[in-house]
Amino acid sequence: GESGTGKELVARAIHAVSPRAGGPFIAVNCGAIPEPLLEAEFFGYRKGAFTGAAADRDGFFQAAHGGTLFLDEIGDLPLSMQSKLLRAIQERAVRPVGEVNEQAVNARLVSATHKDLAQEVQAGRFRQDLYYRLNVIQIRVPPLRERLGDLPAISDAVLERIAADAGVSPAPMLSDDAYARLAAYAFPGNVRELENLLHRAVALSGSDVIGRDELDLPDAMLGSGAADAGEPTSG
Repeated sequence: GESGTGKELVARAIHAVSPRAGGPFIAVNCGAIPEPLLEAEFFGYRKGAFTGAAADRDGFFQAAHGGTLFLDEIGDLPLSMQSKLLRAIQERAVRPVGEVNEQAVNARLVSATHKDLAQEVQAGRFRQDLYYRLNVIQIRVPPLRERLGDLPAISDAVLERIAADAGVSPAPMLSDDAYARLAAYAFPGNVRELENLLHRAVALSGSDVIGRDELDLPDAMLGSGAADAGEPTSG
């Protein structure tokens, strides 16, 4: 799914309704970890394994034992780490940096990406064997522009959360013309953009009902959803 569609929320929902719900849910952004630290972060390390390793430390796999390990933006992993991840998945065991023996781990692996991994495989940027190992059950999270009928339910839920965080009761509501204006927008940033937009609208609105003007959507940005529907976004 595209950036901002709520892929982590889907992963958390899978975890919550599964037999592993009582176990940990560990979310990892693969693109945010410097390459030299990937192996230590994923598999852990032993004291003295490298400069700065002052004590033993578990990695993401050990932390997710009995639960779910969510690897976000897995398409950003370098090839060298992809091979190590493949072995960990196949053997169901990891070897901490500085350790001789492997440790068995039991975790469900859920991965997400905004990239087309099949194309990444063809381009030589993603291992084919890892792709097939991961691609057991695929869930496509559609962009918001393809499910505008969900706008009222999503908007109401977001407004309820914003109000709860701010200690405001009752939660603000969107007027009919505000909903109509939202439905005419392409939402290149998907649900994340909608959430930010509603945060701004709540801050600007002085009443319990948010009108179209508080949305602050420029006319030039409206009505472009159909034209942009086939263009992927990233970020």
